[in-house]
Amino acid sequence: MDHNGGVAAQEQRVVVITGLTGAGRSTAADALEDAGWYVVDNLPPRLLPDLVRLLGGAGIYRLAIVLDVRGRVLFRDLLPALEELRSSEIQVEPEVLFLEASDEIIIRRQESARRPHPLQAGGRLLDGVRAEREQMSALRSVADQVIDTTNLNVHQLRDRVGHAYGGPERRFRASIVSFGFKHGVPIDADLVLDVRFLPNPHWIPELRPMTGMDQPVRDYVLGQDGAVDYLDRVESLLTEVVIPGYTKEGKWLMTIAIGCTGGRHRSTSMAIDLGRRLEEHGVPTSIVHRDAELV
Repeated sequence: MDHNGGVAAQEQRVVVITGLTGAGRSTAADALEDAGWYVVDNLPPRLLPDLVRLLGGAGIYRLAIVLDVRGRVLFRDLLPALEELRSSEIQVEPEVLFLEASDEIIIRRQESARRPHPLQAGGRLLDGVRAEREQMSALRSVADQVIDTTNLNVHQLRDRVGHAYGGPERRFRASIVSFGFKHGVPIDADLVLDVRFLPNPHWIPELRPMTGMDQPVRDYVLGQDGAVDYLDRVESLLTEVVIPGYTKEGKWLMTIAIGCTGGRHRSTSMAIDLGRRLEEHGVPTSIVHRDAELV
């Protein structure tokens, strides 16, 4: 047995945590460490294959490594290092978790931390943010999971990362995000569902102060014509077509965004019920209500 509770023959897993400065890399690393992963921060990428060999020989099968532009010119070695993991005798398929946020939020977080941006080089903070976004574009395009943390708090991000990588083995998992269109569509969504066709509980005085996490609101939303039929069709599409297709293509994580106008009533209600349905199909599912508490 290894320290992760698995057997010596289990699959080695490597997750590279990367993305923009201020987008939550440290929070994601903490979540993985809490889930039992061996976490390394800012290792020169060219040493990654050797580290995987070393840990595998020690019976450590889950490695998470934070790699980003702090590595300066060495960061350029990351994509070749990932390819070496795939093609060498190790035959590990690395997973890339990419974290990002809007320029405005990144700047606000960096100013709050009172730290210069790694690529600022004496110029404006915004210049550093934009340079990093451009430099990271190739890595983002090959990421297995992209999480936009613009509207996520620390606890929501930890929950999403912990859910996605909490198990010892790769298993298809879904993340559902309820949101309000007036607050913006989650840019990390793989599938966006619009439930604004349903009557809005906002116009019911006794329901207005509540959210879809309250049973009276869920009863109202799911009792409307078309609500259950819509969920039935989405459930069939996901479980019979989309999820099998994703799994066949080696994609193990899916983010489903469900939106209404404000993100308080209809989207949260429908997200909860869709999550319950996916769980009944054996798909581990987490739910984040991004905008439910916004006015």
